[in-house]
Amino acid sequence: MGKFTGKNGTQERANASKYERSKGQFKSNRGASGKLKHGLKKIDNQYKEAIHSAAATEMLLQEDAGFLEAEGMEKTYKFKQDEIKAAVDQTTSNKAFDLKLPEFGPYTLDYSRNGTHLLIGGMKGHIASMDWRKGELRAELHLGETVNAVKYLQNEQFFAVAQKKYTFIYDHEGTEVHRMKQHVEVKNMEFFPYHYLLATSGNTGYLKYQDVSTGTLVNEIKTKLGPTQSMTQNPWNAIIHLGSSTGVVSLWSPASNEALVKIQSCRGPVKAVACDRSGNYMAVAGADKTLKIWDIRNYKELFSYTTPTPASDLTISDNGLMSVSWGPHVTVWKDAFKTKQQSPYMNHLIPGSRIQKIRYVPFEDFLGVGHSTGVSNLIIPGSGEANFDALEVNPYETAKMRQDSEVRTLLQKLPADTISLDPNYIGTVDKNAGQARLSAKELAELKAKQQNNEKEAEIRPNVKGKNSALRKYLRKKTQNVIDQRKMRLEANLKKEKELRQQKAKRDRGEPEEKELLGPALARFK
Repeated sequence: MGKFTGKNGTQERANASKYERSKGQFKSNRGASGKLKHGLKKIDNQYKEAIHSAAATEMLLQEDAGFLEAEGMEKTYKFKQDEIKAAVDQTTSNKAFDLKLPEFGPYTLDYSRNGTHLLIGGMKGHIASMDWRKGELRAELHLGETVNAVKYLQNEQFFAVAQKKYTFIYDHEGTEVHRMKQHVEVKNMEFFPYHYLLATSGNTGYLKYQDVSTGTLVNEIKTKLGPTQSMTQNPWNAIIHLGSSTGVVSLWSPASNEALVKIQSCRGPVKAVACDRSGNYMAVAGADKTLKIWDIRNYKELFSYTTPTPASDLTISDNGLMSVSWGPHVTVWKDAFKTKQQSPYMNHLIPGSRIQKIRYVPFEDFLGVGHSTGVSNLIIPGSGEANFDALEVNPYETAKMRQDSEVRTLLQKLPADTISLDPNYIGTVDKNAGQARLSAKELAELKAKQQNNEKEAEIRPNVKGKNSALRKYLRKKTQNVIDQRKMRLEANLKKEKELRQQKAKRDRGEPEEKELLGPALARFK
């Protein structure tokens, strides 16, 4: 990799630091073979070239996120949605829709990974999947039973619905594909696109991981924290964050049946949990009307706020804007993880309605709000990622590109046991492996010791001699054990011995003991 030179070298060097996942580099080891050292150096050079390429490409990205700015003494949170619609272009204004669905609410919602499709679910059984940008309805269902949560899977072709008892998977036409009987009374769902895992939790207190590519249940963990109130995933390391009714936020991985970390975040039940895109910060809202910001790197509380009423949901955009819903209100905070906020970035009120779910649209400056009277799309300037990686997630992909992407992600699917608090450990070299390695002499001694132990543990064969070691051991072992068969044999042997003695006396002409006693006393013998 070449050095950072030229007039833009300083800027490129600063950009490169953002793409480094680990500080460690390959160092020569005398004990390693030449082939191993050559392979490690090749991997390290590829890693450096990837960083250099990413830093150089960022300089060509001209798009920038534009935030809402006020003039003079004005405040940004006083701007209404009608005023913003009048100031933006017609295409953006048309995307800020408001669906009036008062019969089947309150509504929960979810967006596909590329942000092109919207999935809504009413608590009274109404399900709809649509291309919200074009206004095209893909599928609509009336299930006739309670719907607790909805979630898109790897793309908009499949989605999961947590119904009253079981969890079901439907395709893009609304056809039932699979019924997952192991997932009972589910309230929260999260999907891992790189592992093809669907994580569910709810009233049962279990956290379950289902592999949707093979249909197998990867792990079923009993949290021992009661019913789960809220759940989210850390996009950096795919760790699940669970909020319980005791105010504890616990971190879970499918590779462990115990909680990796437990944080006492509030004094009441945890109403909502959210993690930012970098995976460094976590926001927790409790029933005690507290909103706290945590640094997950050292599990330290940074800031604490108080909401007028307990928050119902939390969400964080790609650019770090945090939205909080409480009652009929939605409050948006800017730079909430950097400094203590004094005033919000934006506010919005939905009169006569209670907000159930809020989610940011990927790569768009919109916030989807599901409430008791329908679904709304709010314009939040600066919330979306302006420059996206089309090879990773493409909002303008065609059907052929979607199929190729699905095949590629299936071939590159990560195992479930790779999920850990530190994802950088994958591909690293164990520096203590050389110290733990045994020499040839130590291996020979260990092998000889194992062979001797095996010989001592062998049971000797059953020989006919009365004084064999096995018979002595068995006699010694069973001398205090009362055996009915043994007592019966001993009585028979004693009787036979007496009969032989009496016969020997008769042969010698000696009188029996009964005749010596006489007829009167012989009966007492």
